Amino acid sequence: MLPAMLALGPLYALYVRRLRAQLRGRALPGHIGVVIDGNRRWARDQGHANPSVGHRYGAEHIGNLLGWCETAGIPHVTIFLCSTENLVKRGDAEVAHLMRVTEDILATRLAEPGGRWQVHIAGLLDLLPDSTAYALKGAVEATKDCATGNHITLAVGYGGRQEVVEAVRSLLESEAEAGNDLSGLADTLSAEDITKHLFTVGQPDPDLIIRTSGEQRMSNFLLWQSAYSELYFCEAYWPAFREVDFLRALRSYTDRQRRHGA
Repeated sequence: MLPAMLALGPLYALYVRRLRAQLRGRALPGHIGVVIDGNRRWARDQGHANPSVGHRYGAEHIGNLLGWCETAGIPHVTIFLCSTENLVKRGDAEVAHLMRVTEDILATRLAEPGGRWQVHIAGLLDLLPDSTAYALKGAVEATKDCATGNHITLAVGYGGRQEVVEAVRSLLESEAEAGNDLSGLADTLSAEDITKHLFTVGQPDPDLIIRTSGEQRMSNFLLWQSAYSELYFCEAYWPAFREVDFLRALRSYTDRQRRHGA
């Protein structure tokens, strides 16, 4: 079987090789966050009667992204799968379908023996169906000894504001349990104190955040961690997001001068 990019045509394969060559020797992001938007709109454009099937195509496409990241040498990826707002505002049938997709495709495949990505979870698992939470915890456990150095964080039942609230609550609880004076905490509180209690503790902040489908907003994704991230917005719906789109995002990143707030 021909490689996927060759199946798209020789000109496409040539362009991919050209983009890769342009990136050679440049400082690439070590961590990218991806808002995988546009699954349902893509499904409608493809003529599917039930647009929710786009979530399945979108979930399957994450494997391609991980392959591109591994080829490029990007060891940290965070995927925004499902927000706390999605769980409340989307219809019950759509949410149930999304949870099944998360269990059957993402959690199951990432947990397969020989997997090359260590799985982490960001979000409030108590908000998810028991079966989904169980599957995600199983993927974390199955990949805890992965030695490749590749890390994927799945943001499920996640909201950036809620994460900060939970971090502050966790910080206060830990200080109280230690018998420390909470009034004194106000005098010493630092950003690092809160960072230590985030869902993503131990993971680097994202250097680059990509959002597909043409929408240009953060939608409550990694609000604390993305303070100095570079942002890239792509018109393609997530299931139609190609390797050339990914490489263009990396090229845009390398063309920028990161200032980290300066």
